[in-house]
Amino acid sequence: MKRYVAAAALAGWIGLVIQQYLIFYSRWQAGASLLGGLINFFSFFTVLTNTLVVVVLSYALVTRESAAKRFFLAPPVSSGIATSIVVVSLAYNLLLRHLWSPTGFQFIADELLHDVMPVLFVVYWWRCVPKGTLRLKHLGAWVIYPLVYFAYALLRGHLLGQYQYPFIDVDTLGYPQVFVNAGGILAGFIVIALAVVGLDKFLKPPRN
Repeated sequence: MKRYVAAAALAGWIGLVIQQYLIFYSRWQAGASLLGGLINFFSFFTVLTNTLVVVVLSYALVTRESAAKRFFLAPPVSSGIATSIVVVSLAYNLLLRHLWSPTGFQFIADELLHDVMPVLFVVYWWRCVPKGTLRLKHLGAWVIYPLVYFAYALLRGHLLGQYQYPFIDVDTLGYPQVFVNAGGILAGFIVIALAVVGLDKFLKPPRN
């Protein structure tokens, strides 16, 4: 299984590196700030969540113990990240995929970050994350992440006039519709989180 985790981590890092390169190259061609490109890169929920995924996978390969390793490999943390990466895939494929047709390196990054990594990480969660420790109370901690991101995305969009995703574009849709859209995605997040908790209980090893 260690080879699988290594391959999954490599795929994730490749997807992130390609996406960062494409953003840097686009801004370089436009004469824009590369620092702004880095900030823009980490302003996407997809990128943030995939970064968390590859951090977990990378720590799973590290033998040296550390507080960071214990934190990211803790079942509640890894399971919350698994929930988020599934939401990334579903939101993209249901709401965004039809809006464009990427080619070349952008297609590769797109597929890795939205389709390949979610599947690879769910398999990692299923096979490698200890089961039987999740509780409904963990959902309260998990939803903080998308809620904080949503608040940041709205603030950033208000200040810069540029929203990272069309379904939260306040200038086009208005706040009422944006909050309806966000509420729908949050509801989906909660449903997936409940499924993760349910699977955790179902897959826990029997007591001797």
